[in-house]
Amino acid sequence: MATTDVPAAAAARETIAAGRAALGIELGSTRIKACLIDAGRPDRVLAIGSHEWQNTFAEGRWTYPLDEVWSGVRAAYGALADAVERDHGIRPRTLAAAGVSAMMHGYLAFDADDELLVPFRTWRNTSTGPAADELTELFGVNIPQRWSVAHLRQAMLDREPHLARLAHLTTLAGHVHHRLTGRRALGVGDASGVFPIDEATGDYDARMLAAFDGLGADPHPGFRLADLLPEVLSAGAEAGTLTAEGAALLDEHGVLEPGAPFCPPEGDAGTGMVATGSVAPRTGNVSVGTSTFAMIVLEERMRALHREIDLVTTPAGRPVAMVHCNNGASELAEWAALFTDFAGRIGTPLDSDAAFAALLAAASEADADAGGVLAYNQVSGEPVAGLADGRPLVVRPPDGSLTLANLVRAHLDGVFAALALGMGILAGDGVRVERMLAHGGLFRTAGVAQRALAAALDAPVSIASTASEGGAWGIAVLAAYRATVAGASDAGDGAGAPTLEDYLARMVFGDAAFETVAPDADEVAAFARYLDRYRAGLELERAASDAVPLRGEAR
Repeated sequence: MATTDVPAAAAARETIAAGRAALGIELGSTRIKACLIDAGRPDRVLAIGSHEWQNTFAEGRWTYPLDEVWSGVRAAYGALADAVERDHGIRPRTLAAAGVSAMMHGYLAFDADDELLVPFRTWRNTSTGPAADELTELFGVNIPQRWSVAHLRQAMLDREPHLARLAHLTTLAGHVHHRLTGRRALGVGDASGVFPIDEATGDYDARMLAAFDGLGADPHPGFRLADLLPEVLSAGAEAGTLTAEGAALLDEHGVLEPGAPFCPPEGDAGTGMVATGSVAPRTGNVSVGTSTFAMIVLEERMRALHREIDLVTTPAGRPVAMVHCNNGASELAEWAALFTDFAGRIGTPLDSDAAFAALLAAASEADADAGGVLAYNQVSGEPVAGLADGRPLVVRPPDGSLTLANLVRAHLDGVFAALALGMGILAGDGVRVERMLAHGGLFRTAGVAQRALAAALDAPVSIASTASEGGAWGIAVLAAYRATVAGASDAGDGAGAPTLEDYLARMVFGDAAFETVAPDADEVAAFARYLDRYRAGLELERAASDAVPLRGEAR
């Protein structure tokens, strides 16, 4: 069981000094986090560093400037190295392994000189509807709007001039990995949000690549999509080493040396599966952050095409059904910030964690129907709920009960409402889940969000102590797994390397304890009534999007 409690100081120092630690860096939507673990004991967290950042809405699109990517990565690694120096009197010099993960999907397009052609278009953009519809019909599998291939095809349909210079296409994790190692590669889980994966080959689906190339509106003569995409690698594969340039990008102090082997870069969905041990069939996990998504590892491919369900893979290439909601806890966080501001103004300042804890505790005292209050968390569009655009909204009947407890409970139920819509589709398709694990900052406050999620899913929900460490720890574990596979190969026992499932079961979660909350029948019934009102009220969301322009837009 992973923990932020540092092992005995002497042992930790010796592990770091001897280069037996594994580094994971994850670029999430609100935080870039670095995590250092003992590569031989991946359940031991040695140090953590983080840096907060936010996306921006510029020229009609959600984006992060690449200079903020690199200043943030350096800040997160620097905070980690500072923590190591503070606690152990040294700074990391060599590493057993390293890895990078980040938000999946989106569009990062480069020319032959690695110059970015257009600002990074993140997963949050919902401007690729025509392309997503066309590709879904062409391929016979769902292509969501946020997938990289949908962004590319929409740019082709719109005849964007940058396409004439397009030479490479990647994800955020792929970009950072390339700058650190010189290798253009993606882990299969991240790649499965770029273009559909053929389960038999573990690579991009060749039939669908050919079909895409036959669509026309090509950017330039001789265009082949396969030439633009990074290579696909499964967990444990060799994915390059830290270069001297990469080491300098990470460590401003110049202490970190090149040479550390890297695992394949992964998406945050894959690292969430690893961080919860959910990579075997009939296991699943829910991640709550700026977005909310559930990942269910399938026994076999789904029987029908559903536009609300993505088909992606685990980092080892197993098929996964993904319910992805573009909106998560961001709007709840805005309300928490409002109450934090109010507390400060009346002379009782709170930090954000304390404010969240107080608000979630209040939610446990709410009326069964949240007092009739409805809360919509749609900061951006929500395809699962059929919303092209988002407008955060709170509404109640005149005879409703607007209390703090009911307001927060309505927001909490709103975080899980769109997810519940998608999970209902999976249940109707016969997808079975034996264990659902949750992770993300919302679950740091014991019990409340976990109980609300159990009611929304009508299923037991478990949380391990890794829940708050999340994907940065997950990619560090994948880096340690890479070191284990390499060690077996160097010893001439490549066939004896464990599978990712076995590695997680034995080396990471073998002694783990999970806190499990079973759904309460009354709360399940109350959430079902909330969901009925939520569905009916979606027309309000659509009307709000039409009636309320963005501040920078003119009617």
